[in-house]
Amino acid sequence: MNRPTLGGLCAIAALALDQSTKALALNTPELERGVEILPFLNLVRVLNDGVSFGLLGGIVPWWGLVALATAIMTWLLVWLWRAPDRITAAALGLVIGGAAGNVIDRLRYQAVPDFLDFHFGTYHWPSFNLADVAIFCGAALLFWDGFRAARGKPEQPGQDPRKENIAGR
Repeated sequence: MNRPTLGGLCAIAALALDQSTKALALNTPELERGVEILPFLNLVRVLNDGVSFGLLGGIVPWWGLVALATAIMTWLLVWLWRAPDRITAAALGLVIGGAAGNVIDRLRYQAVPDFLDFHFGTYHWPSFNLADVAIFCGAALLFWDGFRAARGKPEQPGQDPRKENIAGR
């Protein structure tokens, strides 16, 4: 399977999982009040009109966030088309699929439905959804792959003058 196809399949999977779970959350009346699933996890329906953690909510209009996300997704699609390896392609696909899910929601609701509420005692992490999980996992994979690639590169002569001086003695 070529890299753009792999990335596209990851994007479609992330988008489908995101949109289906949001549909369930939006159509489950019990989530209006919240439902405890585990001692540290509630399912609760929240509409987020901002970006991550509700930042910029009410400050930047929904269509501005759609325009920004669309521009970023376009850049990511170009990167995906030129992806150097399968890990990069899969990671970019996850980010693109998650971002597409949130753009669809902003176009439909002018906000993004969040429903995962992790907490420890009275401290609650800001609610999020599976699009956010896909974006995070894709970004973490890109970050990890960047470190992995940097550590595997052979050293170039002239990069660190201290090493040259030691080797030249």
